[in-house]
Amino acid sequence: MTGAPAGSTSWQTATVVAVHDETERAKTFRLSLADAIRHRPGQHYVVRLTAPDGYTASRSYSVASAPDDSGEIELTVELLDGGEVSSFLHDIVEVGDELVVRGPIGGWFVWDDGAPALLVGGGSGVVPLMSMLRHARRTGRADQVRLVLSVRTPADLYYADELPGPESAILYTRAAPDDEPRPPGRITTADVSSLLADPAFAGAATAYVCGSARFADATSRVLVDVGLPVERIRVERFGPTG
Repeated sequence: MTGAPAGSTSWQTATVVAVHDETERAKTFRLSLADAIRHRPGQHYVVRLTAPDGYTASRSYSVASAPDDSGEIELTVELLDGGEVSSFLHDIVEVGDELVVRGPIGGWFVWDDGAPALLVGGGSGVVPLMSMLRHARRTGRADQVRLVLSVRTPADLYYADELPGPESAILYTRAAPDDEPRPPGRITTADVSSLLADPAFAGAATAYVCGSARFADATSRVLVDVGLPVERIRVERFGPTG
């Protein structure tokens, strides 16, 4: 599948310049854009595939990389069983191939102004939050973010060599490393309260929650329980589209 829609100015060609595994079922694709627009942390791109018979399939993928002027972005894609687009990207796409993309898209679930932010992700929901964390670290504002990520097991952790740090906490729900003092389990009020211990941070932080609908709903209730106003909770849910 390839080829841009004829006459479309909103779609552009992106060349795959690197591919690497994050987990057994997730890959990160680095794309060089023909017409680069500096994205904001939390935005996404749509990838469109077109078959020889004209059939098209499009999926949205969050940008994982921090904004820069390189003209390149990174999209991390989870392989879903039966997924049209994710299967094609995982099984077929190689360095040097071209994809058709549109973006960056989104203006609400973004963080780039330096105000305190609490980033809460479930599984692959860490992708847009990673863009925010990378941006904060790159611009010297890591003290303005706190990230808590819920994953099933260590093998399911994206960005395992980069994500850990003083501003992040990784919670395991099914199996934890041997040296992890916290037993496996879902996010609790205690987990979040510890990240909001700084009164100045807690009083001004906006929460960015990304994950499945069930995760987003449960986490939003936890945030409300620890005193975060509803108007300062931004949620991005995703479903099993591939």
